[in-house]
Amino acid sequence: MGKDLKGKELGKGIRQRKDGKYSGRFEDRFGRRREVYGSTLKEVKNKLALAVADNERMRNVVEPSTTLDQWYEKWMKVYKIPVIRINSKKHYETVYTKHIQPYLGNKKLTDITKLMITDTINQVHAKGYQWETLNKIRILLVDMLNRAMEDDFLVKNPAKGVRLPVNKPQNEPKALTREDQADFFECSAGTFYNNLFVVAINTGLRPGELFALTEDDIDFEKNEIKVNKTLLYQKLDGDTQKEFHIDPPKTKSSYRTVPINSFCRGALQEQIILHKIICDNSPYKGKLDLPDLLFTTKFGTPLNSQLYLQAIGKIIDEINLTKDPLDAMEKFSGHTFRHTFATRCFEAGIPPKTVQSYLGHASLQMTMDLYTSVLDKKKVDDMKLLEDTIGLEKTNSSSVTKKIIQFGA
Repeated sequence: MGKDLKGKELGKGIRQRKDGKYSGRFEDRFGRRREVYGSTLKEVKNKLALAVADNERMRNVVEPSTTLDQWYEKWMKVYKIPVIRINSKKHYETVYTKHIQPYLGNKKLTDITKLMITDTINQVHAKGYQWETLNKIRILLVDMLNRAMEDDFLVKNPAKGVRLPVNKPQNEPKALTREDQADFFECSAGTFYNNLFVVAINTGLRPGELFALTEDDIDFEKNEIKVNKTLLYQKLDGDTQKEFHIDPPKTKSSYRTVPINSFCRGALQEQIILHKIICDNSPYKGKLDLPDLLFTTKFGTPLNSQLYLQAIGKIIDEINLTKDPLDAMEKFSGHTFRHTFATRCFEAGIPPKTVQSYLGHASLQMTMDLYTSVLDKKKVDDMKLLEDTIGLEKTNSSSVTKKIIQFGA
């Protein structure tokens, strides 16, 4: 029992210090001594009661001997399942049970080290898994162990700072998944640059070709866009700094006409109206030595790749506010819309030669080389369709054979 300066009993763990203030001590669920302070006896008693209650409440979550498997179950139940989608839950389970559990599942939380996590990732990589899978393992472990730290089961997170044995692929064309595409355009709807995004993903135009578009390039009767120029933002010979320049398209094959669908048509029509409003209120009206560009900033000034990237990034940041780290959308550039357009074309069964003409590639081989993985997946999907057909015929054939045998024909 503790006492005050006059020798009066204050209660278990409570004492009055020489400076007249009070302190209260207790032992937490990990065997560590904790202490709270207050100017009055009432204040320190209240603080001590709250601290003890918090400690007792958390005792029911997990025990210090908890293994990673046990913590995964608690982590999913308490922190994830209430807020994630069903398909995300399945995705988490796949990553954990396939790539983490066999190596770390029976280890105690407090025994797991950065070395063990690095070794796990290296072993998964040795089985042929690449950057995307390895990074998902790391992200999941970082989040799991961060929560363990917040709940005082770990002093530090051993998954933080773990390096992957393979670098993130840089040159492979990135296309949005259908889910990411839906999330992006649901979030961008009604924003200033939404029309630009819609036209980009429905035409496959390069960023510079989009920025150079004028109303004269659009033929609503034929439902097509004529691509005949590009907008550069560079320091060329004779320039004292970076300047905007209208140049011919990238190659001869880049001169082309691209069909527009109903989504693209609607976005272009909305943009023409918006553009006129912007121009009427722009302080730069008539001062720029450029054509009457359709897509500009809110001030009527030309666009460049950096502004485009920032506009896309704002949408992604907004989306990720409501997403779990493992489901977070990765940042991407304006070229991703072009690759997504090409990917959706192949998925729809449009011939590669036609896609080449839409994209303005100099050769069919360039298109085939860029989208090898997409085309390979299409072949697999097509073969599955063929298997279904063959399987049906095989079943029918077997039935006929059985009947022939049965009737002795």
